[in-house]
Amino acid sequence: MSGKTSSQKGVQGPFRAEGLEPGGYWEISHGYPVQLSPAGPRHGSASVTGAMLLATDPAVMEVGVDVGHKLATDTVRAPDVSVGGVPSDQSSWAVGAPPLPIEYADEGTSESDLRDKIEEYFGAGAKWVWVVRLVGARRVEVYSAPGVFLERSGQDLLEAPGVLALPLPAAALYDRSVALDISLRNLLRRAGYRDLDAVRKEGIERGIEQGIERGIEQGIEQGIERGIERGIEQGIERGKAMNLRSTIEDLCGLFDVALNEERRRHIAAADLRELERIYDGITKSKRWPDDAR
Repeated sequence: MSGKTSSQKGVQGPFRAEGLEPGGYWEISHGYPVQLSPAGPRHGSASVTGAMLLATDPAVMEVGVDVGHKLATDTVRAPDVSVGGVPSDQSSWAVGAPPLPIEYADEGTSESDLRDKIEEYFGAGAKWVWVVRLVGARRVEVYSAPGVFLERSGQDLLEAPGVLALPLPAAALYDRSVALDISLRNLLRRAGYRDLDAVRKEGIERGIEQGIERGIEQGIEQGIERGIERGIEQGIERGKAMNLRSTIEDLCGLFDVALNEERRRHIAAADLRELERIYDGITKSKRWPDDAR
């Protein structure tokens, strides 16, 4: 909220930007001091909401709140929110108007001073000026030039080509819940995602890919382990079979069991289980197992 202590149209006042110290409740308009009052809760809360939201737009690199802008040697203005034009490494006044200054108009706002501000912003290089009306039905006036504006409210979209990358509903500048939703959208876009569903989808796809990769790795690991185990088992079986074949032949000689060609071929082709059967049969009956039956 503001009101000029003295002003004369077309007549330059005595005050200059160099004489104004940061931190006070004063602006200068064409050399005349403009006294500012502390913001009320509604004004302060809404302006913080707007600043938070606009700082997340993918195209925005600088946002400031109540930053003093030197618009001319005799004019210093501090928009409620400045989008762009506020270098963080500068301690003195920002030079020139921000590309998008935003003013929150609440009870006590001087309409004549607000009109002067809009003219001064455009005169110092602003591309757009937004005025958020907090009294009565909440709405946003989108200025493209002094006195030229469109009124937007609720879900009506606001755009600022050359300043903002994404449109936003007017309500996002004064409704915190809407601002948070749009801020999330903006942050996702900054990270390269269309929306939260795209993040979820990528997470699912990555999970599937990682699951398949891990499954393949585990399959290979288990296959190798099982292969080694099976190889050992088969090696033991082959070793036992070889020993049993030799032992059976020795037993046949010991117990005078006839070993014809057919029985030799049978011993050579038999698996471990069959060889054990033959061995048990000979040791128990001292005959070839089939003869014993």
